[in-house]
Amino acid sequence: MKALVFQGPGSMSWTDVPDAHLVDPTDVVVRVNTTTICGTDLHILKGDVPAVTAGRVLGHEAVGVITEVGSAVTSLAVGDRVLVPAITSCGKCGPCKCAMPSHCASVGGIGWIFGHLIDGTQAEYVRVPFAETSVHVLPEAVTNEQAIFLADIRPTGFEIGVQYARVQPGDTVVVVGAGPVGLASMRTAGLYGAATVIAVDLSEARLQRSLGFGADETINSGTVDVRARVLELTHGLGANVVIEAVGIPETFELCTALVRPGGNIANVGVHGKPVDLHLEDLWINNITITTGLVNGTTIPTLLDLVAHEKIDVGTFSTHSFGLEQMMDAYDVFAHADTHDALKVTISR
Repeated sequence: MKALVFQGPGSMSWTDVPDAHLVDPTDVVVRVNTTTICGTDLHILKGDVPAVTAGRVLGHEAVGVITEVGSAVTSLAVGDRVLVPAITSCGKCGPCKCAMPSHCASVGGIGWIFGHLIDGTQAEYVRVPFAETSVHVLPEAVTNEQAIFLADIRPTGFEIGVQYARVQPGDTVVVVGAGPVGLASMRTAGLYGAATVIAVDLSEARLQRSLGFGADETINSGTVDVRARVLELTHGLGANVVIEAVGIPETFELCTALVRPGGNIANVGVHGKPVDLHLEDLWINNITITTGLVNGTTIPTLLDLVAHEKIDVGTFSTHSFGLEQMMDAYDVFAHADTHDALKVTISR
C-alpha cells in the first residue's frame, strides 16, 4: 500500500510500505477514505517530536471503512464506516476510566500513538488497536468531510481550549492564533456562553475568516498593541480567558499579558522550544494555566451536534486533494499563508 512516510527531519515521501494488518485480537483494519494534515505533523517534520523516528507513517486522523476485524472484536463489523480519532483508548486502564485516554497506560502512557509511536493514517489502510473503545461508528447524517475534523482539531479546541479554560457565560475570551485549532476554540466558546470572542493573529486573511467562526473582534498583532486593545475592549480588566493556539514562546508570553486577575490561560499550541514562565508577575494575580493533550471524550457530543446541524465543521476545509496528491497537500498546508489555506481534505 501507499503511505506518507517520515524520513527524518525535513524529509518525507509518498511511497510503498507493507500492508496494514491485524496484530492483536482487539484490532481492526480500516480502509482510509478521508484524512487530513495537522500542525503537529509539521512539528514532526521540523524535528520537534523526537519520539517519531524515520520510517514512521504519519497522520492521526481518518475516516474510512473497516475491512478486517480481530477475533476479540464483537461490536464492530466489516463495512462499518468509522471515525478514527487521534487518541487510542483501551477503556480499561486507570487513565481511561478517569476519562483521560490521552494517557492510556495500555499504549505506553500517551494515547496519541498514530503517526507517533505506531504507523498512522496518511495511508491507504491503517491498523487501529483497541478498536471497540477507540473508533466511532458514524451516523449517515455526518459526511466523511465533516467527520474528519472531529478526529482531532475540533475536540482539541473544545476540550483543551474551552473546557480546560472553564469558559463561563458572559466571559471575554481571547484566542491568540487564528489557525485551525484557534478557530475550533472560537467556534465552541459560544457553546459555553462566551459573550465576546477576540481573535489575535498576524494574518489579516485568517482574522477575517475568524469572524465566520464566532469571533466578535479581531486584532492584528503586527500592527496593533494587543494588550492595549484588549484592555480597551474589557474596560481595563483584561480577558477572563486567554487561549494560546500557536505554540511559540512569544505568543504564550503575550497570553500572560492579556489575562485579568483570577483568569485562565489554556495552552493548546504545541511547543517545540522552552518558554519563560514569569511567576514573579503571575503568582499574585491568581492566574490558572492549563495544558493538555486532547482526550477525544467530547467526540460523541460533537458528532451529535454536527448530525443535528447545531455546529458547522465544513468551513474548516479550504483545499481538497486526492490521496495520491499527498505531497501536494503537504506543500499547501505547510505554506498556508501563501495559499490562504486553513485545513486540507485528502480523500480517495
